[in-house]
Amino acid sequence: MSPRLLLDLYVAALGLVIGSYLNVVIHRLPREESTVLPRSRCPRCGAQLRAIDNLPLLSFLFLRGRCRHCQAPISWRYPLIETMTAVLFVGCLEAFGLTWHALAAAAFGSALIALAGIDYEHFLLPDAITLPGIAVGLLASLFADWTDWRQALLGAALGGGGLWLLAQLWLLLRHEEGMGLGDVKMLAMVGAFLGWQGVLVTVFLGSLAGALVGLALIAAGRLDLGSRLPFGVFLAGGAMVALFAGPLLVARYSRLL
Repeated sequence: MSPRLLLDLYVAALGLVIGSYLNVVIHRLPREESTVLPRSRCPRCGAQLRAIDNLPLLSFLFLRGRCRHCQAPISWRYPLIETMTAVLFVGCLEAFGLTWHALAAAAFGSALIALAGIDYEHFLLPDAITLPGIAVGLLASLFADWTDWRQALLGAALGGGGLWLLAQLWLLLRHEEGMGLGDVKMLAMVGAFLGWQGVLVTVFLGSLAGALVGLALIAAGRLDLGSRLPFGVFLAGGAMVALFAGPLLVARYSRLL
């Protein structure tokens, strides 16, 4: 087995562990519970999980997707988040190498995964993730090779300020909230990490995906025109694409112009 493959496997395993913690964050943070203590427990019966039942991805397979104690089904969110985080970590390693850039990208992607999971379940984007994320993004801009501190500041201002103005315009015209301040702070975090160009790519892809999914759900009769969608999920997806392919997409679009 080549050293590169061994490193990929190690990073994937690390991603599974971080993904397991992100599942705890997604479950507990909206409930204002500690993400450290007490130990993991079944959300249905409250039984504490043994170490062997808390192995990322493997325990879900061994237990066949059910709690050992009450046999309640375990949400597919748990293996999905763990797998996504493992893929994210390996992707960061392959894209940025064994560098500080890869670490910053992995931290950013992990925050996006947690925000998407929470927004999907609770229509909530917690300040406990977005506000520190803005600070970390600005700090990372001092050494990241995909942006610099000037672009990061402009991106945070454009992301947060632009979306806030759009929300206020929607409120003025429709007399209803089109999005919450959580979306504003999340996009400011995206701008802090990816700069103003990353914000544009994120908003374009996130809005396009949200519109397509919304139209598909309306056509299927699962939503109506007044229903809400967790926009943070689509912003997270757009930001993830912008992280890995944003400069390429911007360059190709610029050549078209």
